[in-house]
Amino acid sequence: MNIINGKQIAKEIRENLQKEIANLNIIPGLAIVLIGNNEASEIYVRNKLKACEEVGIKGELYRFKGTETEEEIILSLKKLNEDPHINGIIIQSPVPAKYNEEYLNSFISPNKDIDGFGIYNMGMLASNTPNLVAATPAGIIKLLEHENIPIAGKHAVIIGRSKIVGRPLALALLNKDATVTICHSKTKNLQEITSKADILIVAIGKAKYITQDYIKDGAVIIDVGMNRDSNNKLCGDVDYDNVVDKVSYITPVPGGVGPMTIAMLLNNVYESAKKGAK
Repeated sequence: MNIINGKQIAKEIRENLQKEIANLNIIPGLAIVLIGNNEASEIYVRNKLKACEEVGIKGELYRFKGTETEEEIILSLKKLNEDPHINGIIIQSPVPAKYNEEYLNSFISPNKDIDGFGIYNMGMLASNTPNLVAATPAGIIKLLEHENIPIAGKHAVIIGRSKIVGRPLALALLNKDATVTICHSKTKNLQEITSKADILIVAIGKAKYITQDYIKDGAVIIDVGMNRDSNNKLCGDVDYDNVVDKVSYITPVPGGVGPMTIAMLLNNVYESAKKGAK
């Protein structure tokens, strides 16, 4: 059994990015749009700004109280699209319920959509000509490739169909010639499907839900979940201790997929800056 050390792999990516960015003739800029007051979002934003600083990206925070109209926020997004010093734009999720998050995101220029959630970038991924790919799926592909885990011809099963992880990841794996099955809350015979997976990716937000009954011997397990167990300890969607002796590779929680998400987000800013995002 091999533990995939996402923390170390992300560190290597960030160190390499720092060198690459130092050789650019511009300082890449990331605009983070924060709407309303959400304690968790404040923490995520601080972490992103700190990560930007470490690799040489200029992170800028644009705050909105949550009292503004959608039109006012859209006007600010349009100005950021035109700003040559900004190479990437993120709207920190979640936004207050009064706003349509998907609608707001649609006003971000495709070449500055470093979250990769926009229709243009999802369409490019679907046509196997990816532009900017969502950070978590990109990070998962990078983890598999780093460990030299074969993807082509393998049966990859994803539990979860969100536009943040499940849907773009399915396309990314398909582009790597995997046979892909997506399972979700309405899937019947889940255990029967997952127990045939060569690669099982779990993103459902249910602590320790997947046990060894759901996996086949020697499977590769990628755990995207981030939960708290009954002892308030961080854990994934997979019952790590229960399955660890049955798998060939597994990502821990924490220290697996999580660090890769920010690393790939930073990489998207770099790629956008390199192309001269407009």
